[in-house]
Amino acid sequence: MNKTLVALFTVIIIAAMVSTGPACTVIAVGRDASLDGSVIVSHTDTGPNSRIHVVHGSQHESGVMAPVYWGIQDPSFPLGEHGEIIGHIPQVEQTYTYFHSAYPHINEHQLAIGESTTNQRAELVAQRSDEEQGSIEQIMTIEQAQIFALQRCKTARDAVLLIGDLMMRYGFLSSSGDGGESLVIGDPEQVWVFEVFGVGPDWTKASGKPGAIWAAQRLPDHHACMIPNWSIIKEIDPDDGANFLVSSNYKQEAINRGWFDPKSGHPFNWQEAYAPVPVEFATSRFWLFHTTFAPNAGQWPDRALGKDPFQTLNQYFQFVEPLSIYPFSVAPEQKISVQDVIAFQRSTFEDTIYDITAQPHWLVPDGEGGMIKSPLATPFPGSHLRTLLKLTNRRPVARHRGHYGQVTQLRGWLPDAIGGVYWVYLDNPYFSPYVPIYAGVQETAQSYQLYDPEKFDESSARWAIDFVDNLANLRFQDAILDVRAQRDPFEARLFGEQAEVERKAAELFAQSPEAAEEFLTDYTQKAMDEVLEMFTTLRSTLIVKYTNNRE
Repeated sequence: MNKTLVALFTVIIIAAMVSTGPACTVIAVGRDASLDGSVIVSHTDTGPNSRIHVVHGSQHESGVMAPVYWGIQDPSFPLGEHGEIIGHIPQVEQTYTYFHSAYPHINEHQLAIGESTTNQRAELVAQRSDEEQGSIEQIMTIEQAQIFALQRCKTARDAVLLIGDLMMRYGFLSSSGDGGESLVIGDPEQVWVFEVFGVGPDWTKASGKPGAIWAAQRLPDHHACMIPNWSIIKEIDPDDGANFLVSSNYKQEAINRGWFDPKSGHPFNWQEAYAPVPVEFATSRFWLFHTTFAPNAGQWPDRALGKDPFQTLNQYFQFVEPLSIYPFSVAPEQKISVQDVIAFQRSTFEDTIYDITAQPHWLVPDGEGGMIKSPLATPFPGSHLRTLLKLTNRRPVARHRGHYGQVTQLRGWLPDAIGGVYWVYLDNPYFSPYVPIYAGVQETAQSYQLYDPEKFDESSARWAIDFVDNLANLRFQDAILDVRAQRDPFEARLFGEQAEVERKAAELFAQSPEAAEEFLTDYTQKAMDEVLEMFTTLRSTLIVKYTNNRE
């Protein structure tokens, strides 16, 4: 492709990349609810730093302090640099190897974390911008706490306790807008949901008061849960230490602020106390998750798309359901596979009232007196196109302003280097293939480490996928078929050879763990480089087929 055209599309892509709105969806699956008996931890993410690389464990002398950073999500820093140092905590003598991007993913011991920013009451927010009204002392962002947990912990429960302690001791600092945070933290045996809110900008360490409010609930082994940028923990039993872990102020903060009256006779509800009134970007995903995996478990609202194309515009068509109808977790009616979670991450609410491509603005004459959907109809219209066509904006699970995401399998019957594998996409899951990264991989491919949002790079897999994502808008309904024709067989091949790859890796591991790690590293890097080659070729295919030089 000539340099002028590359430069033009680079400008278009950069202009379209500003990310707004909550965009992270988390799904966790207990080991008895998954198809193969693995614990599954996943998330989609819009943290701008999509450069995936390995941070190797290291030894430290006693008494050394570990830096606390602000800017971990910022891709403008050189790879391996995390931004401004805003504090320190005591270092440990030995840290573990983990995989890193905007948010860290998994460590060498099969401890994995998925993240979703959640809404919190305005009174609880503490941000760097609060320094305009006076300095704040909170220094612990969720991504920094995740790093410390993956460097220091082997089990999900230990990670919950460490992150909770860090938040209480050093103060929770919002890093994704003004939100609180939810994590799913998993190991091969169990999954915990951890939720944290701030205590406002006036907190000081000298006060001796907790610097955050947090609660964690264990996911039953036969259940699955989903977090759509909203709190999901409800009633808490602090005496049940096997299933709940909480901060000392988990209830008192709500009492002090008048959000809960212990004399009311009603049980304390964490979600109701600390999360604001829900909005549709959350309830729509709650609905999709429960109707997809447990359609008969409750009386869920009807969101199916009817025959009337104007139904999507009728704001009186449906009632807005309360969050109380959606439980913390649910037993799926069919065992959930990695591919099932991937399909959910790729959802754009097809055939529901939330499907943007089903809005009547996309209808065009079919030449025979009827109307058909335009080949230009896209589930990812930019803000200017939405304004031009007067489209009702909807927030699908898949995001064209995404950055990366993962679906992680944690399996205790295999060595950690092989048992922990996370399937990763870049940019937009609707387009991107998922490639496996094993816990024993020693480094990712260079193509997955390169990304500067201000400069196009031919060697960057992220840019290659983003380029195709944007080119598809020339004729979306047809172009996505071209993408799937290349992507789906590649992805199917990776899943099809997974068992054989792991069998060979296990044989090598028995002889030499280092040989197994080298084998897995080579396998992962080759798959990543194939993605770069595939999407570099696809962009040439799409521009030739759908150029505006044709009628």
